[in-house]
Amino acid sequence: MDADIQAIRDQFLGQEFDEKRFDIKPDVTSEYARLCGETLPKFIDPNDADFQAPPTFVACLSGGRSLPAGFPRFGLGMDAGKGVECLAPIRPGRPLIGKTHLHDIYTKTGRSGRMIFVVSRLAFYDEDGNHLANSDSRIVMREKSA
Repeated sequence: MDADIQAIRDQFLGQEFDEKRFDIKPDVTSEYARLCGETLPKFIDPNDADFQAPPTFVACLSGGRSLPAGFPRFGLGMDAGKGVECLAPIRPGRPLIGKTHLHDIYTKTGRSGRMIFVVSRLAFYDEDGNHLANSDSRIVMREKSA
C-alpha cells in the first residue's frame, strides 16, 4: 500500500474531530486513587481542601471516536501505549470537556515491514477553557502489502 504519510499528516494532524463532556464524580476518583495505592488525602478524601483526581485518572477516559472520519485503514490497529500530561489539577465535581485530535502520525520499519503509529490526543479543559491535561493513546498498524 505504501501510503504517503506526509500527505496523511497534512490532512489530519491537529484537526479536532470529537468533543465530549465528562462529569467527574468525587467517589469515583477517590476509589480509583485508593485502588492505585494512593494514600495522600488530596486524592482519597473528598473533604480535603485540595481534593483532586489522581494525575493518571484521565487515562481511563475516552472520547466518542479514536480516529477521524475518512482516516485510512492500514491494517489491524493495536494498542501501542498511553501517556498522560498534567497541566493543572482536575477537580472532581466540576465538568471536563474533552476535545480529540490527532497529535502525531509516524512510521517505523521492522522485520515484518512498515508500521504506522497514530497518536490520538484527548485534551481536557474546564468550563472556563483552561487546559488541564492531555491523554495520548497510541495505535500501531502494520501496513498491508500492495
